[in-house]
Amino acid sequence: MSDPTPVFDDLREESEELDRLVAGLSPGQWALATPAPGWSVAHQIAHLHWTDRSALLAVTDADGFQALVEKALAAPESFVDDGAEEGARLASDALLARWREGRAALDRALRQSAPGARFPWYGPPMSAASMATGRIMETWAHGQDVADALGVRRTPTDRLKHVVRIGVRARNFAFGARGLPVPADEFRVEITAPSGEVWGYGPEDAAQRVTGPALDFCLLVTQRAHRADLAVRAEGPDADRWLDIAQAFAGPPGAGREPKESAR
Repeated sequence: MSDPTPVFDDLREESEELDRLVAGLSPGQWALATPAPGWSVAHQIAHLHWTDRSALLAVTDADGFQALVEKALAAPESFVDDGAEEGARLASDALLARWREGRAALDRALRQSAPGARFPWYGPPMSAASMATGRIMETWAHGQDVADALGVRRTPTDRLKHVVRIGVRARNFAFGARGLPVPADEFRVEITAPSGEVWGYGPEDAAQRVTGPALDFCLLVTQRAHRADLAVRAEGPDADRWLDIAQAFAGPPGAGREPKESAR
């Protein structure tokens, strides 16, 4: 197995970057509305704390995590929102402290996990590296909502490769989640990293292709921006359809975001 330490390091760095963004906010800024309906900046951080805590349970307490799954199944429509709402009611300094403590505990647990171990999750079991990759995707995506609420433009990094990889691997899931037939053929996906490197996935001679910058692709697959506002391009009907429905997250299809032109 390859050493998962770089993935854990990327998760730590992604979290620390978001921490720096929110650490000095006033109570009024914590209450600012984000693009996610009904969610403030505090809701976003509370959700990350809640999911970090879920991941920690999955890694350290399989029975405790199973109880959490059963709770989710009992209230599938409100479970995630309830967790965010509970944390958002805390004072901002208390919420920030809990998020820091929770993600530090998860970091330690992932680094101390046995090589080859797999942990339960809301979908298939995950390795420690896959768990960290998923946390990077969530942290980046919810951090984007926070940045948008604050009017901050973040500088993209090559940590986006983790989000790109999940988005590419979730292609079939995106079709299945909408009851659509999964394309029979693989696509060629070529994404340009912030560093200028090209990340390639799928056969180089595939008839259907997707290309674009990493930031735009990640905004697309996390549904943080509308396709019309992004420089992601498709060749082929199935690839074109995928860009309309892509999602890097588990669960039912999201509502996505409206194109910027519609708000004018």
